[in-house]
Amino acid sequence: MREFNHDNVNSFLGACLTAPNICVCFSYCAKASVYRVIQNTDIQLDMSFKSSLIMDLVNGLNFLHDSSIVQHGNLTSNTCMVDSRWVLKVSGYGLAPFRTQEIAQLKDRDEEEYYNAFLWTAPELLRKPDSIALRGTQKGDVYSLGIILQEILFQRKPYFATEDLSAKEIVSRVHKVERPYFRPLIPRDEKDTAHFVNIMLQCWEEEPTDRPSIPTLRRIIKAVNPMKGNVVDAMIKRLEKYASNLEELVQSKTEELIIEKQKTDRLLYRMLPPMVADALKMGHPVQPETFKSVTIYFSDIVEFTSLAARSSAAQVITILNDLYTLFDSTIMTFKVYKVETIGDAYMVVSGAPDRCKDHAVQIANMSLALLESVTHTFNIEHYPDKPLELRIGLHSGPCVAGVVGKTMPRYCLFGDTVNTASRMESSGAALKIHISQETKNLLAESGNFITEERGLQDVKGKGQVRTFWLIGSSQTIP
Repeated sequence: MREFNHDNVNSFLGACLTAPNICVCFSYCAKASVYRVIQNTDIQLDMSFKSSLIMDLVNGLNFLHDSSIVQHGNLTSNTCMVDSRWVLKVSGYGLAPFRTQEIAQLKDRDEEEYYNAFLWTAPELLRKPDSIALRGTQKGDVYSLGIILQEILFQRKPYFATEDLSAKEIVSRVHKVERPYFRPLIPRDEKDTAHFVNIMLQCWEEEPTDRPSIPTLRRIIKAVNPMKGNVVDAMIKRLEKYASNLEELVQSKTEELIIEKQKTDRLLYRMLPPMVADALKMGHPVQPETFKSVTIYFSDIVEFTSLAARSSAAQVITILNDLYTLFDSTIMTFKVYKVETIGDAYMVVSGAPDRCKDHAVQIANMSLALLESVTHTFNIEHYPDKPLELRIGLHSGPCVAGVVGKTMPRYCLFGDTVNTASRMESSGAALKIHISQETKNLLAESGNFITEERGLQDVKGKGQVRTFWLIGSSQTIP
C-alpha cells in the first residue's frame, strides 16, 4: 500500500499494530473530508467544481480496483479527503482487518454511531455478517459512490430528506427488500444535476450486476462533465481565503477546461453543423429551415448483403470503417456536409446547411473523387481480390432541414428531393453515378461535366423519369 502512487489516492504512510495503540496513518489533507466540506455552509460549490470532485473520486476508485487492494470496502464521504489544492483523494482503503473489532466495540458503545457507519453500505452487504460486509466488493463500492454523489451534488448529508428517521431505521429499510427500494430522496428542481442524478440512480441499483463498473462510470462522467462558463473566475472567488497554492490550482483547472472544451467542441462539430451545435449549446431552439435548391448524394455497396453474409461481424465493421474513413477524408476538400451513414449507405448534401450556388458542381466533383478512390485505392482486407463496387445517385431540388431528437439530436433532411436522390441510387448501376434531369441541367450550366443520357427509367414512386450517367469532368477536380 505504501507504494501506491496516484493523484486521487491518499498516500498510506504506516500503521501501528501494537495494542492498545493500534492505528493507521495516511497523508494529511488540509481541507479534511468531503463530509466536512459539504457540512461547511460557508463553502458553496458550483456544478463544475462538484463534477471535478466526482471525477477525482472515480479516478481514485478506478486505480484501487485495478490494484492488489481490489476494492475499498469502506467508501464513505469520511474516507474521501480533500487536500489544499481541492483535489479529492480516496483514503481509508485496505483496513478491513482493523475495522472488524472497531465496529464490534462501536455497536456496544454507541448504537446510533454504529448504524451511521453503514449508511453508505450496499444492501447485499448489509444482509451479511459484519465480518464479511466490512471486506466489501467492487459493486459495493459503486453503491457507496452513489450515496456520496448525493452528498456532493446537493451538499447535504446522506438521506437528508428523511431526517425524521434514525440511522438504524434507514439501514433497516435499506436492508429489507422494499418495493420501491428505499433510497435517498432526490430534489426535483435541480436541473443542473440531471446527468449526475441518472448516474447516481444506476450506482444504487438493488442488484449488484445492474450497477455499472467504475471504468464504465469513468467514461460516462467524462462525457457529461459540465465544463461551461468561466469556471476559473468562479473558483478564484470561492477560494480567495485559501490563497496558498491558488495559482497552481487555477492553472491546472484552466488547462483542464481548455482541453475538455476543445474535445467537446470537436466531437459536437462532427455530429452537427457548427452553427446548429452553437445554437444548441446556448440553449436556443433550432428552427427548421427551407432550402430552395440543394444537391443530395446517396451511395451504397453493390451486393453488400452477400458480402456481409460471408464475413464476420468484426470484418463487416472493418470494411465500413475503412471505407467511411476514406470517404470522410475525401469529402473534406468540397463544400459539402455529411448527413449520415446507415449500414452501407452514405448520404451527403451540398447547399445545406451552408448555402452555395454551385452545390451540384460540388457534389458531382465529390462523387467522381469518391468513385476514383474506391476503384483505385480501396481494398477489402479479407477479400483482397474482390473489388468493392459502389453505386451512386444524385438529385437536386428543394428540401427542409432541421434537428430531430433530444437524447441524440440529428441534423436531418426532409422532402421529395431526398426520396428522389435515394431512388437515383437504388436504380443505378455498379461503379456508375446516376443523376436526375434536374442535376444534369445544373451541371450543364457549368459546362465542365460529361454526361450520357440513360433514357427513360421506371423509378419507384415517380413513374417514367429521364435520367443520365455522370461520366466525368472536363477539368481537374479541385
